[in-house]
Amino acid sequence: MAEYKVIHGTTVSNRTSDPLALGIGGATWSTGGTMNTARRTLGGTGLQTAALAFGGFTTTNTNSTEEYDGSSWTESGNMGTTRRQLTGAGIQTAALAFGGNEPPITVATEEYGGSSWTAGGNLNTARAIMGGAGTQTAGLAFGGETTNPTTNATEEYDGSSWTNGGNLNTARQDLAGCGTQTAGLAFGGAIVPPVTAVTEEYNGSSWTEVADLNTARYALRGAGTQTLALAFGADTETEAWNGTSWTTVAELLTAFNLGAGGGTQTAAIAFGGNPVPDFGAVTQEFSAAGITDTIVNDGQVFYRSDTGDMKVSLTQYGTGAFAAGGALPTVKSAHGFAGTQTANVAFAGATSTTAKVATSYEYNGTAWSDANDVNTTRDLCAGAGTQTAAILFGGTLPPGGHSTATEIYDGTDWTTSPGSLNTARSRIGPLGTSTATLAVAGTPPGTSAVESWNGSSWSEIAEINTARMNGGAAGIQTAGLFFGGESPLTGKTESWNGTAWTEVNDMNTARQSSGQGAGNSNTDALAIGGEISPGFTANAETWNGTSWTEVANLATARGYHGCGGTGTTAIATGGRTPTFVANTEEWTVPETISNLTITD
Repeated sequence: MAEYKVIHGTTVSNRTSDPLALGIGGATWSTGGTMNTARRTLGGTGLQTAALAFGGFTTTNTNSTEEYDGSSWTESGNMGTTRRQLTGAGIQTAALAFGGNEPPITVATEEYGGSSWTAGGNLNTARAIMGGAGTQTAGLAFGGETTNPTTNATEEYDGSSWTNGGNLNTARQDLAGCGTQTAGLAFGGAIVPPVTAVTEEYNGSSWTEVADLNTARYALRGAGTQTLALAFGADTETEAWNGTSWTTVAELLTAFNLGAGGGTQTAAIAFGGNPVPDFGAVTQEFSAAGITDTIVNDGQVFYRSDTGDMKVSLTQYGTGAFAAGGALPTVKSAHGFAGTQTANVAFAGATSTTAKVATSYEYNGTAWSDANDVNTTRDLCAGAGTQTAAILFGGTLPPGGHSTATEIYDGTDWTTSPGSLNTARSRIGPLGTSTATLAVAGTPPGTSAVESWNGSSWSEIAEINTARMNGGAAGIQTAGLFFGGESPLTGKTESWNGTAWTEVNDMNTARQSSGQGAGNSNTDALAIGGEISPGFTANAETWNGTSWTEVANLATARGYHGCGGTGTTAIATGGRTPTFVANTEEWTVPETISNLTITD
C-alpha cells in the first residue's frame, strides 16, 4: 500500500493552530496606476512599488521610459535606441535593457542609472523576444528570435560585456524568465510554431529541465526567484512555482500578453501589453502571503496536537450562477469560439438566417472589441484554443456546402493552414488546443467520424459510438467528453481517454447546439443551454466524471452560441432564442479554502 507522503507529496504535519487559508492560494490581482504611454512588446523590470517600463511599440517603436512608485507612473529619460521586443533585468535605479527589434533585430544594450540611459556592451547574438534575469552587473539573456529564427543561446553580462553561457535545452522565443545569473529560471515560449510549457533551471553554467507549466503558452512574463517564481499572461492565467512544481493561482483581471512585468512571487506587477481598448496602459498588481508562510496545501492532512483533532485543508465550492457580461458588438450565432471567461475570441458565424460573416471579436472579461476577420466566411464552424492561439475548422459555406478549411489565429491575424479536414463538415464538436485538437462528429447527416490535429495536419482516429451532429465537447486531445446532439435529439455522453470512446451516463436534458461546451477534461465539463424539442433551453448541467447534475439556468434560453472556459468559470455569448442575440452570460462557482475536522 502506498504511503500518504507518496500519494500527496508531503507528510502529515503536527500543528498547534490551523494553517491560514492565505498564501498563494489566497492571492489576488488588483488594478494599479495607468501608464502614460500605452504600448506592447516593451521592456520592463523592478518591483511592484518601484518598476521601470521602457521601449516598446505604440503606433511606431518608442524609446520612452516610465518609473512606477506603487501608485502612478512618471516619465523619465528616453532610451538611446528606439526599439520593441526588448528584454530587461535589474532594479528601477540600476536597470539593463538588451536586444529587441529596431528593426532590424539588434545587439544593443543600455544601462539605466535612475534618470538616464547609457550604452553598454553589445550582445554577441542579435535577438528579440528573449528571456532575461539577473541584475545590471550580472545579467542573463536566453533564447529569443534571431535573424535565423529561434535560438537556445545563453549570454551572461558582467557590467561591461556579454559572454556565452550554456545553451537552453529547448530553443524558443517569447519565453519568460526570472531569478539571477547563477540561479535562473526559463519557462514557456514558442518553438515556432508549437507553444511550449517547458521549464528549465540555470546554475551559472548549464540548464536543466524541470516540471512543465500546467498550461503551454508564450508572450507571458515572470517574477521572483528560481525557487519561488510566478508566471503570468498569454491570457489571464497565473501559476506559482515552488521549486518543484507549478500551481495555478489567481487569474489576472485582464488578459495580458506582450507586456512587461517584475517583482516577487508574492508582490508581482504586470503592465502594458496587447492594445485592446484601454489595455495597453493598464497596470495589474499581484498580492499574496509568502509561499513559505502558513499556506493551505489543498488535501494536506495535519494533526492539531493542542486539541487532539485530525484535520484536512480542502477547497470548498459554492453554488454557481450566471451573471451578465458585455454584449457582442452585433448579434452572432453559430460561430466559432476559443479561450477563457475573461480572454476569448468569437469568430465567423451568422448574423441572420441568410447572412454568414467573417467577423471576429475579442473579449477582455468586460467588453468586446473588433479583431481581424477570418479568411473563409462560414457559420456552424468549430473552434478551440486560446485568445492568442486559436484554431477554426469546418463549417457551412455561402451559399451552401461544407468546408474543410483550417485557420490559425495568433492573437492578431488568421492564417489559412495547408492542413485541411479529411471530410468537409459542419456542426462539429471541438475540443483541445490550437496544436492538439479533436473534431468530433458533425455534418449533416450525422457522422461518427473523429479527426485529430497535430498542429499541421488532420488524421482520422477512433470513431464515437453514436453518429450525430451539433453535440457539445470539452476537454483536451487525450481526455475529452462529447455530449448531446442530433439526429435524433439525444443526451448521450461519451468519454475519450486518448485511445477509445466509452458511453457513460446520459445528460438529464437531451439537447443539441449547446455551444461548444466548457471544461478542461473528461471529468470536468459544463453543458450550457441548447436546442430541445420544441424550442431552446436555459438549462445548464455539470459533469463530474460520473454523472450530470442540473445547476443554475441561463437568464436567456439559447442555442448555437459561443461557449468556453472551465466547469467553474465559463462563458456563453450570442446564439439564437430563436431570434439572433448578442448578450453574454458568465458562469462562476465561488471557491474557498477551509480547514475541516476529520470525523468518523
